[in-house]
Amino acid sequence: MKALVIGGGGREHAIAWKLSQSSAVSQVLASPGNPGIASLATCFAQIPPADLVVVGPEAPLVSGVVDDCRAQGIPVVGPTREQARLEGSKIHAKEFMNQLGIPTARYQIAETIEEAHRALARFDMPVVLKADGLAAGKGVIIARTREEAREACTNLLSGLFVGSAGARIVIEDCLPGEEVSFIALSDGKTILPLEPTQDHKAIFDGDQGPNTGGMGAYCDSRILTASQRQFVLDRVIQPVVESTGFTGFLYAGLMMTSDGPKVLEFNVRLGDPETQALMYRIDSDFGALMHAAALGELHRASLEWKRDPSVCIVLAAHNYPGDPRKGDPITGIEAATQAGAMVFHAGTALRDGVLQTAGGRVLGVTASGPTLAEAIATAYAATSNIHFPGMQYRRDIGAKGLARWQ
Repeated sequence: MKALVIGGGGREHAIAWKLSQSSAVSQVLASPGNPGIASLATCFAQIPPADLVVVGPEAPLVSGVVDDCRAQGIPVVGPTREQARLEGSKIHAKEFMNQLGIPTARYQIAETIEEAHRALARFDMPVVLKADGLAAGKGVIIARTREEAREACTNLLSGLFVGSAGARIVIEDCLPGEEVSFIALSDGKTILPLEPTQDHKAIFDGDQGPNTGGMGAYCDSRILTASQRQFVLDRVIQPVVESTGFTGFLYAGLMMTSDGPKVLEFNVRLGDPETQALMYRIDSDFGALMHAAALGELHRASLEWKRDPSVCIVLAAHNYPGDPRKGDPITGIEAATQAGAMVFHAGTALRDGVLQTAGGRVLGVTASGPTLAEAIATAYAATSNIHFPGMQYRRDIGAKGLARWQ
């Protein structure tokens, strides 16, 4: 069958890479794709006919691309427009969690600057401020002081930070603990959990600086215990699927607090860069798995995993997460591949035969190893081969895992 991947980032490159290994897939298509995806798929500016569609980014899901595909009888993996509101509106997600009793942080909603400033009086510092709408991973701010919180509320609600996405905001308690990404695949009835991952949102080492779309991730089975996994399945994932018939990938961003896991946010698709680490570890036919999910036949499918942990290191452009510089030439990808990594393209473009930066997050260098320490070492050794002016990346991806299991 012809499998189409919608999107053009690092997540979509990883999905296309895994689909290209499937015995069930005769051809991989992508729209719009990127130079990395073009090495293993046929890329189109518009959406071409296909036998299976896998949707990567949140924007087309929120706009209803899955509804459109189903109306045309095309098997597709993803949630409906209504189900995608879990990511499209942070306010809807919080109210939904309250309704179902899903553990999450205490919160208030504000629609004006005055409301926000009054609400801040009910919260201790630090406090978390979230834009209601889609903001490409940049709509969450952790304010350390009341002055920072008031300024951030003003900047969000005025449209200065993320435009109309910040027309309404959520103010919530800042939960202590470590973040974990828990993703499950559902066909509306059957649920297959993926291995846990840990993302690194802040731009600088030690979780310092502003939030980004994600500067790296690692995938290791030990991130959650068996009892923690079961808790998340029973108290978080299952209620969503049972109440909405959710289809596609449901992503629960968790904070592992002393009171147990609590949901920070829902996404309705695979995470980026978690996907790069996850695809590296999947040991099943991914094309057959996606087809089963699209047809509502996940009960017939299985999902096996390689034992070795994996790591993805994101290489970002100069000035990211602000207005990233574009057009810088990229070298060293072939050498990085020879060093044992897979390099997934995110924000790249090919102009006059020269590979250049074309977005904030440019590449995702991904590798595995018998131990987490070896996976990290291989990924960073491969990264050392890649160069472009202004390149920035974190040097502590996976360090929390190493500290936890030493």
